[in-house]
Amino acid sequence: MVLAPKHEDEDDRLAELESYGVLDSEDDPAFDEVVDLLATMLDMPVALVSLVDENRQWFRARHGFEPSETPLEQSICAHAILSDEILEIEDTLDDARTADNPLCCGVLADMRYYAGAPLITRSGHRIGSLCVLDTKPRKLTPEQRQLLMVMSRQVMRQLDLQRTLKNKEMLREEIDHRVKNSLQTVASTVRLYRSRIGNPEAQDALDAIGRRVDAIAQLHAELNQTSNLHDVRLDSYLERVAQLLQRNALTGTRVEIEGTTRIEVDSRVAAALGVIANEFAANAAKYAQPESGEEIVIRFRLERTGPNRMRLVCRDNGRTRSAEPVVDTLSSTSLGARLMEAAATQVGGTLSEGRVEGGFELCAELPIDMRRGETDRVGRISPRPVRGDARAAE
Repeated sequence: MVLAPKHEDEDDRLAELESYGVLDSEDDPAFDEVVDLLATMLDMPVALVSLVDENRQWFRARHGFEPSETPLEQSICAHAILSDEILEIEDTLDDARTADNPLCCGVLADMRYYAGAPLITRSGHRIGSLCVLDTKPRKLTPEQRQLLMVMSRQVMRQLDLQRTLKNKEMLREEIDHRVKNSLQTVASTVRLYRSRIGNPEAQDALDAIGRRVDAIAQLHAELNQTSNLHDVRLDSYLERVAQLLQRNALTGTRVEIEGTTRIEVDSRVAAALGVIANEFAANAAKYAQPESGEEIVIRFRLERTGPNRMRLVCRDNGRTRSAEPVVDTLSSTSLGARLMEAAATQVGGTLSEGRVEGGFELCAELPIDMRRGETDRVGRISPRPVRGDARAAE
């Protein structure tokens, strides 16, 4: 058998083939359909997507051929990748490159015809071929040659697309890892500084920063689980926030999610909602005073109110106010109220709050998608200001 010579840039060619990450992978319908269609269109018993590795040729897809790979010395495709043009051997027994090939001389098979179009990468490396084989000598028509070349380019585009998606996913995982580490470092630093500060106002400010970091961490986790990096499944995101609040809650506090509608929102809106939920829970834990013996219950409910509007309802069961006075605008409640107001304003939302039967309630009216050009950007609080939570001001 006449072995095909190695490429001058063989190491680079093999490295590029490896970069696609498809060798020894499972069957893929995207490539199976190509060889099935090609075999039908050219009336060939065998069609293959062949990738030429260092010591073998491995078939990404095959029609009418059982082995998943063959040794390099039996590879006709190793000759096909020596040129940018189609290699056509009209009678394999009359060609020195294939006359004694076990696939052609009846030892392993009786393939008397071969035509292969090279699979050429964007950098010019030929990593394999799209080939057809027959049990009798023949010759392609010009139209058939064109079809084979066009289909080979389609195979290459599919390989490029899959590699791009794979690299994108790897990059996404790396970014996710680094962002998580960064957020954890920030959270740890905030907790360290808080433990060393005795000033209550500074402690409250650091607590607010910590809650904001936690909200961002949950938003990042939700974004990383979705294929759309601009939208967030708000129901699952709110569930994450509630779980985080429950883990960090004091004994005797319960956080619940009431029947919540599935809504996908702009990621900026999700971030604002996370801040509002975090700060409401912090205020409730500090000021809500339920009936004697009852635990503090904090509930969140999400509902759609229009084509591009929704409402987050935050409620606790604090029937009486805390005895703690409002110190100044930098107190925990004032700072939390300002954070909630800022979060709502940034996305064009409004807040309203006040007492309801059995507790205290805050409603955040928010857009679903800021990209739809909402004109309502007032972001004010009514009927009374949230600064210095109403429970503490009564």
